[in-house]
Amino acid sequence: MSYPKNQMGARDADAAAGIEVTDGFTRFTQRDDVFTRAFYDDTVRSKHTDAFFASYRMEAAPRKGDGFTQRDFALRNASWLISDVMTDRHADEGRREGFQAPISYDTPVADDAMDIDDPKAMNHEIKRVAQFFGADLCGVTDMDDRWLYASRVDTRDLSEAPNDLPEGMTSVIVLGHEMDADLVATYPSALAGAATGREYSHEAAVVMQVAAYIRNLGYEAVASMNDTGLVIPYAVKAGLGEYARNQLVITPEFGPRLRFSKIFTNLPLDHDNPKPKGVKAFCDICTKCADACPVKALPFGAPTEGGANVSAIKGVKKWTSDAEKCFGFWAKMKTDCAICMRVCPFNRDFGKWQHKIWLKIALSPARRIALWLDRKRGGRIKPNTWWMQKP
Repeated sequence: MSYPKNQMGARDADAAAGIEVTDGFTRFTQRDDVFTRAFYDDTVRSKHTDAFFASYRMEAAPRKGDGFTQRDFALRNASWLISDVMTDRHADEGRREGFQAPISYDTPVADDAMDIDDPKAMNHEIKRVAQFFGADLCGVTDMDDRWLYASRVDTRDLSEAPNDLPEGMTSVIVLGHEMDADLVATYPSALAGAATGREYSHEAAVVMQVAAYIRNLGYEAVASMNDTGLVIPYAVKAGLGEYARNQLVITPEFGPRLRFSKIFTNLPLDHDNPKPKGVKAFCDICTKCADACPVKALPFGAPTEGGANVSAIKGVKKWTSDAEKCFGFWAKMKTDCAICMRVCPFNRDFGKWQHKIWLKIALSPARRIALWLDRKRGGRIKPNTWWMQKP
């Protein structure tokens, strides 16, 4: 696929997903994401950002603070290992797969495609296969090309490169991967970063295996992580959850505690529908994530359109973070931060009856009661507590 058309408007199905696209919409260029900018944009790049990236490659510079010791960084970096191995394998071609390029096919598409006369049954089959390989959630939506990046990044020189998907893709399979709740409770810390890395390594395996299954059926299947397109709108359209003030997808199973991967395919599949339950109405009255952000990178007030931030998509009315402030804080800590995830009232174990009851209240007109009930939750757990737990 060559560079796709960049300007596109709203669509009839947007309202059901809570997506509000304006006339100013343009596809996002991946070279503008703050992580890529940290390699070429002097307004983002600094000695701190260079040290941040180096810290994931045996240059962690541990310190005495709880959660930032050598073993904390060691666990975090080890958790990224499988993702890193997969990501680096075609680096000499300028492809940082899973992040700035889609994941290459490890198996060919079978010559003979299996006849599929029931896309609804195939939807269920794919979810069963995704569950078998280890995905915690799975949903399917249409191939909405507005959320594809206008171009990807050639990591050899950080230039723009064509976003090379095969032609004829009709569906996007979205997979959700739960982050460890006990580790998330220790944010901000290098230890907590292991929750992120573990899921990137897990999702690399899961998304590649599900894609290989589809190719063995005789259909195209491109495995994708952070590359190729914006996963949040696909996840929302696939009915997995709702977009929140903290820039995360809130799911009824795991709250915001998820990473997402996706597969672009021409496999005949029935599509799931968005399932708005009232998260936006709750976020309208809740600012816990914005209040807790150390650098005030998260927005207060109502959703707005675009903004001046280079690393924000234009022409979508939504809550938008200040990417430079957010990543700047990450860089100074030399690890990722998800305080906004930790303090989110939806960050609960919804397998427990009391949290199920809270969820019903939070998604009802009595949501202010739910917010009041949450007032003492979300505090940071000392990272050393995690190490002291018995296996």
